[in-house]
Amino acid sequence: MDYALIWAILVAVAVFAYVALDGFDLGVAMLFPWFKKEADRDIMMNSVAPVWDGNETWLVLGGGGLLAVFPLAYSVLMPALYMPVIAMLLGLIFRGVAFEYRFKTRTNKHWWDLSFIVGSLVAALSQGIMLGAMLQGIKVVDRAYAGGWFDWLTWFSVFCGIAVVIGYLLLGATWLVMKAEGELQRRSYGLAFKFALGLVACITFVSLYLPWRDSAIAERWFSFPASIWLWVLPVVLAVVTIGLLRSLKQRQQGRPYLWSLGLFLVSFLGFAVSIFPYLVPRAITIWQAAAPDNSLKFLLVGAVFLLPIIFAYTGYTYWVFRGKVKADAGYHD
Repeated sequence: MDYALIWAILVAVAVFAYVALDGFDLGVAMLFPWFKKEADRDIMMNSVAPVWDGNETWLVLGGGGLLAVFPLAYSVLMPALYMPVIAMLLGLIFRGVAFEYRFKTRTNKHWWDLSFIVGSLVAALSQGIMLGAMLQGIKVVDRAYAGGWFDWLTWFSVFCGIAVVIGYLLLGATWLVMKAEGELQRRSYGLAFKFALGLVACITFVSLYLPWRDSAIAERWFSFPASIWLWVLPVVLAVVTIGLLRSLKQRQQGRPYLWSLGLFLVSFLGFAVSIFPYLVPRAITIWQAAAPDNSLKFLLVGAVFLLPIIFAYTGYTYWVFRGKVKADAGYHD
């Protein structure tokens, strides 16, 4: 069995699960500036309060899995992305504190609202910057990071950061469509439509820019048989975009969120096609970065038991807290 490939798939699943689940609660926080009423913000926070900390389990699994099963990739990526990683963790800490203190204070609630917004924005922007830094390439010499402290900071990485922020805003808006009612839901429809157009524009730009900039990615996309993805993914992207916009126009409630996840999945697959089989693009492959097979097999036994448990309690949590969020019940009760 190819244990390195199996673990690469598991880590990819964990990363996508994090983006799909934690993405919407980061997005809900970043939507606060569009909703000034305290009652609306209470509903928004209550809609994610029961699940937000469980969502971040997938971040731990993805990062911890990278350290345990791909130590060489971890040793290269961490020095290259040290500053955005620290910024992301600090952002997540600030928003976590805001959950606990916002409903306990009477006079300083606006400060905890600001902490909730800024912490989520910093976390989302940092994640996008890390993605952009990986796509543009990381300098590696003799299996070690050979770049500078600020190689991650370029216009392209910042653009990717903004794209991820827009994507999370879309997930947050479609989540509110599903969980809220009345004026809050109505405004969320309009915001989701705008963010959907913005995200598709960002995906289109990156899809055109990367093959133009990187000959290896261009060869991957335009040489047979890999070039089949050149035809499949854009068609799927168009179908998902039309489905999302139509569901928003028709005022559907659950489907816009699922269509939004479809946009992220198409982007995720495009990223995988562009860099496979590398974990550190154009420098270190999955098999070069992997731990010894004995370690991978030992860890896989644990994953076989752990992953179903995580899926089970995550699904149960969402089932228990399904339905609309009411203004008179929530996190503070």
